[in-house]
Amino acid sequence: MIDLQPFWITFKLAMLTTAILFVIGVPVANWLSGSRNRFKSVIEAAISMPLVLPPSVLGFYFLVAFGPSHGLGRFLDQYFNTRLVFSFQGLVVASVIYSLPFMVHPIQSGLAGLSPNLREASFSLGKSRWQTLLRVSLPNIKPSLLTGIVLTFAHTIGEFGVVLMIGGNIPGQTKVVSIAIYDEVETMNYHTANIYAAILFAATFAILLTVYFVNHRYAITKNL
Repeated sequence: MIDLQPFWITFKLAMLTTAILFVIGVPVANWLSGSRNRFKSVIEAAISMPLVLPPSVLGFYFLVAFGPSHGLGRFLDQYFNTRLVFSFQGLVVASVIYSLPFMVHPIQSGLAGLSPNLREASFSLGKSRWQTLLRVSLPNIKPSLLTGIVLTFAHTIGEFGVVLMIGGNIPGQTKVVSIAIYDEVETMNYHTANIYAAILFAATFAILLTVYFVNHRYAITKNL
Protein backbone atom coordinates (compact mmCIF):
# COMPACT_ATOMS: atom_id res chain seq x y z
CA MET A 1 0.00 0.00 0.00
CA ILE A 2 1.53 3.31 -1.05
CA ASP A 3 1.41 6.54 0.93
CA LEU A 4 -0.72 9.10 -0.91
CA GLN A 5 0.51 12.04 1.16
CA PRO A 6 3.53 12.74 -1.12
CA PHE A 7 1.09 13.13 -4.02
CA TRP A 8 -0.97 15.68 -2.10
CA ILE A 9 2.16 17.65 -1.14
CA THR A 10 3.47 17.48 -4.72
CA PHE A 11 0.28 18.69 -6.35
CA LYS A 12 -0.31 21.35 -3.69
CA LEU A 13 3.24 22.63 -4.30
CA ALA A 14 2.70 22.60 -8.07
CA MET A 15 -0.62 24.46 -7.84
CA LEU A 16 0.71 27.15 -5.51
CA THR A 17 3.89 27.60 -7.55
CA THR A 18 1.92 27.89 -10.80
CA ALA A 19 -0.55 30.41 -9.35
CA ILE A 20 2.20 32.60 -7.89
CA LEU A 21 4.28 32.45 -11.06
CA PHE A 22 1.31 33.36 -13.23
CA VAL A 23 0.83 36.56 -11.22
CA ILE A 24 4.56 37.31 -11.36
CA GLY A 25 5.29 35.97 -14.84
CA VAL A 26 2.70 37.92 -16.83
CA PRO A 27 3.99 41.43 -15.96
CA VAL A 28 7.63 40.28 -16.23
CA ALA A 29 7.00 38.71 -19.64
CA ASN A 30 5.09 41.79 -20.77
CA TRP A 31 7.98 44.07 -19.80
CA LEU A 32 10.58 41.83 -21.46
CA SER A 33 8.57 41.54 -24.68
CA GLY A 34 8.48 45.29 -25.24
CA SER A 35 11.43 46.68 -23.33
CA ARG A 36 14.55 48.15 -24.90
CA ASN A 37 16.31 48.63 -21.58
CA ARG A 38 20.04 48.01 -21.81
CA PHE A 39 19.84 45.67 -18.82
CA LYS A 40 17.17 43.52 -20.47
CA SER A 41 19.68 40.87 -21.54
CA VAL A 42 21.04 40.62 -18.01
CA ILE A 43 17.55 40.10 -16.59
CA GLU A 44 16.70 37.53 -19.26
CA ALA A 45 19.92 35.65 -18.50
CA ALA A 46 19.15 35.67 -14.77
CA ILE A 47 15.62 34.35 -15.37
CA SER A 48 16.98 31.60 -17.65
CA MET A 49 19.67 30.40 -15.23
CA PRO A 50 17.53 27.56 -13.80
CA LEU A 51 17.41 26.04 -17.30
CA VAL A 52 21.16 25.40 -17.40
CA LEU A 53 22.32 25.24 -13.77
CA PRO A 54 22.28 21.82 -12.06
CA PRO A 55 19.44 21.67 -9.51
CA SER A 56 21.94 20.81 -6.78
CA VAL A 57 23.76 24.10 -7.36
CA LEU A 58 20.56 26.13 -7.06
CA GLY A 59 19.48 24.04 -4.10
CA PHE A 60 22.77 24.68 -2.33
CA TYR A 61 22.54 28.44 -2.76
CA PHE A 62 18.90 28.40 -1.65
CA LEU A 63 19.97 26.43 1.42
CA VAL A 64 22.66 28.99 2.24
CA ALA A 65 20.45 32.03 1.53
CA PHE A 66 17.44 30.71 3.45
CA GLY A 67 19.41 29.26 6.35
CA PRO A 68 18.87 30.99 9.74
CA SER A 69 22.54 31.97 9.96
CA HIS A 70 22.79 33.78 6.62
CA GLY A 71 21.29 36.79 4.85
CA LEU A 72 17.61 36.47 4.05
CA GLY A 73 17.15 33.48 6.32
CA ARG A 74 18.56 35.33 9.32
CA PHE A 75 16.37 38.36 8.60
CA LEU A 76 13.20 36.26 8.37
CA ASP A 77 14.10 34.32 11.49
CA GLN A 78 14.88 37.40 13.61
CA TYR A 79 12.04 39.68 12.54
CA PHE A 80 9.26 37.31 11.46
CA ASN A 81 10.15 34.10 13.31
CA THR A 82 9.97 32.27 9.99
CA ARG A 83 12.32 29.59 8.69
CA LEU A 84 12.22 28.61 5.05
CA VAL A 85 14.74 25.79 5.30
CA PHE A 86 13.11 22.35 5.68
CA SER A 87 9.60 23.75 5.44
CA PHE A 88 6.82 23.69 2.86
CA GLN A 89 7.01 27.50 2.56
CA GLY A 90 10.66 27.14 1.60
CA LEU A 91 9.70 24.61 -1.08
CA VAL A 92 7.25 27.12 -2.55
CA VAL A 93 9.81 29.95 -2.64
CA ALA A 94 12.49 27.73 -4.18
CA SER A 95 10.05 26.28 -6.72
CA VAL A 96 8.89 29.76 -7.78
CA ILE A 97 12.47 30.77 -8.53
CA TYR A 98 13.37 27.44 -10.12
CA SER A 99 10.34 27.33 -12.42
CA LEU A 100 10.28 31.02 -13.33
CA PRO A 101 11.58 30.60 -16.92
CA PHE A 102 8.95 27.97 -17.69
CA MET A 103 6.23 30.55 -17.11
CA VAL A 104 7.94 33.68 -18.43
CA HIS A 105 9.39 32.42 -21.71
CA PRO A 106 6.18 31.08 -23.36
CA ILE A 107 4.22 34.20 -22.39
CA GLN A 108 7.04 36.50 -23.50
CA SER A 109 7.19 34.70 -26.84
CA GLY A 110 3.43 34.98 -27.30
CA LEU A 111 3.34 38.70 -26.48
CA ALA A 112 6.33 39.43 -28.71
CA GLY A 113 4.52 37.73 -31.61
CA LEU A 114 1.45 39.96 -31.40
CA SER A 115 0.97 42.68 -33.97
CA PRO A 116 1.77 46.16 -32.58
CA ASN A 117 -1.45 47.35 -34.24
CA LEU A 118 -3.51 45.60 -31.53
CA ARG A 119 -1.89 47.62 -28.74
CA GLU A 120 -1.95 50.84 -30.74
CA ALA A 121 -5.66 50.43 -31.45
CA SER A 122 -6.30 49.84 -27.76
CA PHE A 123 -4.28 52.90 -26.75
CA SER A 124 -6.14 55.02 -29.31
CA LEU A 125 -9.40 54.03 -27.59
CA GLY A 126 -8.11 55.38 -24.31
CA LYS A 127 -7.17 52.09 -22.69
CA SER A 128 -4.27 52.05 -20.23
CA ARG A 129 -1.29 49.70 -20.54
CA TRP A 130 -2.74 47.33 -17.93
CA GLN A 131 -6.18 47.35 -19.55
CA THR A 132 -4.56 46.64 -22.90
CA LEU A 133 -2.55 43.78 -21.44
CA LEU A 134 -5.50 42.18 -19.66
CA ARG A 135 -8.25 42.77 -22.23
CA VAL A 136 -6.39 42.72 -25.54
CA SER A 137 -2.98 41.06 -25.37
CA LEU A 138 -3.60 38.12 -23.04
CA PRO A 139 -6.84 36.95 -24.71
CA ASN A 140 -4.90 36.75 -27.98
CA ILE A 141 -2.13 34.51 -26.61
CA LYS A 142 -4.22 31.81 -24.93
CA PRO A 143 -1.99 28.96 -26.24
CA SER A 144 1.10 30.66 -24.80
CA LEU A 145 -0.64 31.18 -21.46
CA LEU A 146 -1.73 27.55 -21.36
CA THR A 147 1.76 26.39 -22.30
CA GLY A 148 3.35 28.46 -19.55
CA ILE A 149 0.88 27.23 -16.95
CA VAL A 150 1.20 23.57 -17.92
CA LEU A 151 5.00 23.59 -18.24
CA THR A 152 5.34 25.27 -14.86
CA PHE A 153 2.97 22.79 -13.24
CA ALA A 154 4.64 19.76 -14.83
CA HIS A 155 8.15 21.02 -14.09
CA THR A 156 7.29 21.57 -10.42
CA ILE A 157 5.86 18.06 -10.16
CA GLY A 158 9.16 16.62 -11.41
CA GLU A 159 11.49 18.61 -9.14
CA PHE A 160 13.97 16.61 -7.11
CA GLY A 161 17.36 18.20 -6.43
CA VAL A 162 16.08 21.61 -5.40
CA VAL A 163 13.28 20.32 -3.17
CA LEU A 164 15.59 17.78 -1.53
CA MET A 165 18.21 20.42 -0.72
CA ILE A 166 15.85 23.09 0.63
CA GLY A 167 13.04 20.93 2.01
CA GLY A 168 14.80 17.77 3.07
CA ASN A 169 12.74 14.63 3.41
CA ILE A 170 10.15 15.29 6.11
CA PRO A 171 7.08 13.02 5.83
CA GLY A 172 3.84 14.99 5.72
CA GLN A 173 5.63 18.31 5.18
CA THR A 174 8.25 18.31 2.43
CA LYS A 175 8.35 14.73 1.14
CA VAL A 176 7.16 14.99 -2.47
CA VAL A 177 6.67 12.10 -4.87
CA SER A 178 10.10 12.36 -6.51
CA ILE A 179 11.74 12.01 -3.09
CA ALA A 180 9.39 9.14 -2.18
CA ILE A 181 10.56 7.31 -5.32
CA TYR A 182 14.19 7.90 -4.35
CA ASP A 183 13.54 6.53 -0.84
CA GLU A 184 11.92 3.37 -2.19
CA VAL A 185 14.78 2.77 -4.61
CA GLU A 186 17.30 3.30 -1.79
CA THR A 187 15.61 0.52 0.20
CA MET A 188 15.43 -1.72 -2.90
CA ASN A 189 11.63 -1.56 -2.83
CA TYR A 190 11.28 -1.36 -6.61
CA HIS A 191 7.64 -2.40 -6.69
CA THR A 192 6.45 0.60 -4.67
CA ALA A 193 8.87 2.87 -6.50
CA ASN A 194 7.40 1.68 -9.78
CA ILE A 195 3.86 2.50 -8.60
CA TYR A 196 4.89 6.03 -7.58
CA ALA A 197 6.78 6.52 -10.86
CA ALA A 198 3.99 5.12 -13.03
CA ILE A 199 1.38 7.42 -11.48
CA LEU A 200 3.66 10.43 -11.88
CA PHE A 201 4.47 9.41 -15.46
CA ALA A 202 0.80 9.03 -16.36
CA ALA A 203 -0.17 12.34 -14.75
CA THR A 204 2.61 14.26 -16.48
CA PHE A 205 1.85 12.67 -19.86
CA ALA A 206 -1.86 13.48 -19.50
CA ILE A 207 -1.07 17.10 -18.66
CA LEU A 208 1.23 17.54 -21.66
CA LEU A 209 -1.17 15.71 -23.97
CA THR A 210 -3.94 18.08 -22.90
CA VAL A 211 -1.94 21.20 -23.72
CA TYR A 212 -0.95 19.89 -27.15
CA PHE A 213 -4.54 18.89 -27.91
CA VAL A 214 -5.97 22.24 -26.79
CA ASN A 215 -3.35 24.23 -28.71
CA HIS A 216 -3.99 22.14 -31.81
CA ARG A 217 -7.73 22.72 -31.60
CA TYR A 218 -7.16 26.44 -31.00
CA ALA A 219 -4.93 26.66 -34.10
CA ILE A 220 -7.55 24.90 -36.23
CA THR A 221 -10.35 27.14 -34.95
CA LYS A 222 -8.29 30.29 -35.50
CA ASN A 223 -7.56 29.32 -39.11
CA LEU A 224 -11.20 28.68 -39.99
